[in-house]
This record gives sequence, structure tokens and C-alpha cells, in this order.
Amino acid sequence: MNARILLIDDDTRLTGMVRDYLQAAGLTVSVAGDLAQGRLKLQHEPCDVLVLDLMLPDGDGLDLTRELRSDQRLRSLPLLMLTARGEPMDRIIGLELGADDYLPKPFEPRELLARIKALLRRASPTGDEALLRFGRLEVDVNARQIRIEGRECDLTSYQFDILHVMAQSPGRVLSRDQIMDALRGHPIDAFDRSIDVHISRIRAAIEDDPKNPRRILTVRGSGYVFARKQDADAT
Repeated sequence: MNARILLIDDDTRLTGMVRDYLQAAGLTVSVAGDLAQGRLKLQHEPCDVLVLDLMLPDGDGLDLTRELRSDQRLRSLPLLMLTARGEPMDRIIGLELGADDYLPKPFEPRELLARIKALLRRASPTGDEALLRFGRLEVDVNARQIRIEGRECDLTSYQFDILHVMAQSPGRVLSRDQIMDALRGHPIDAFDRSIDVHISRIRAAIEDDPKNPRRILTVRGSGYVFARKQDADAT
């Protein structure tokens, strides 16, 4: 696979086990034990996926997430957040700040590998991809960009993939599970609300009025639908 993974976590036993497992699967793994070392590695070493612990000895992983998403060079770097915290709000905050996925501790290394592979696939699509157009909005899969009248919208890698999944089925109601299954390739907890957080962020980026969306509509009790005809463009 030859992809480069940066793992920032201060649990040396865990990082040693994860590094050995991922390297056996063909990945190149670099490890940092705190935020300071992680920042240096991000500046000087190429990285295809960042695996970031939420709780670190010199600060909160959320601080680094904020920095990455405001950095033009690293804003689209796929980011998987690790957390030992059980509260859903911690995961929601991470997703709101721009994390692409999360994995609570303890976890199986095989699941971590599967999620990393999914992030890598979405970051490097293969095959011929169409340029999808919906009024003023364009979904450019090869460039991994969402544009409105030529202006690029500010979305994370994971948010782009959510919108792409929905844009491939305009007018079709998709449940949260259907959207997440299409992205991760395995079922999720039916009560997982992380998709709602991402949809909210996508609306903030692509809707003329996020409080009255015309592109991504909510179907109560069912899920979301990407509108075939977008009223804001028609007017």
C-alpha cells in the first residue's frame, strides 16, 4: 500500500503494537508522543493519514485539529481521532472541528487498519469520475473539490465524501446508516449522530442560507436527500 501514517499518542505500549500491526500490513508508520513532536513531524515528514489521540501530555488533540484545518497545506489531510472518553460530545466536537473519523479506545488494530484504508481510498479515488453539476454547484471528484460558481467550498475530506455519496443519488432519501455504510463499508450504531454534525458543516459551506437549506434537505424520521432541483439556483 506504501501509504505514510503519522500516529500521535503518548501510550507507548499501544503505539508499539499499532505500529507493528500497520507496518505488517504494508504501511509506513511514524510515531510522536506529544503535540510538540507531532507538529515537527507534520512540518518535515510527508503524511497521508494522521491518527491523533484526543488527550496528550502537552495539550488537547483538538487544538492540533483546529490548527490543521486552518492551515492551507494540511487542511485536507485525512484525520482519524482516537479517544478514551466515552461522552458523545467529545466526538462531536472533534468532528465539528474537522476530524474525518473517530475510533474510541480500546479498539482492535484490525478496525483501525480498515478505517485508515477507507480514508486512503477516499483521498485517492481510482477510475473515471464525472464532474457532477447541480445548478451553480459542481462536484469535481478528480480534484476532490466542491465549487459554487467556480468558488471552492471549504470542506474536509470526509465531508466531501459525504456530499459526493449524496450527489450520486439526487432525489433519493438516504438514511444515516446508508450514508455511513457507503463511506466506511460496515454498519454503524443506529444512534450515532456524527453524520448530523457533518451535514450541518456541509450546509454551512454550500447553502446560501444554512438555516433554510435548498441543497441538502432533511426528511424527518428517514434521513437526508440531495435535491435534484435546487430552488436557490432556480431563482
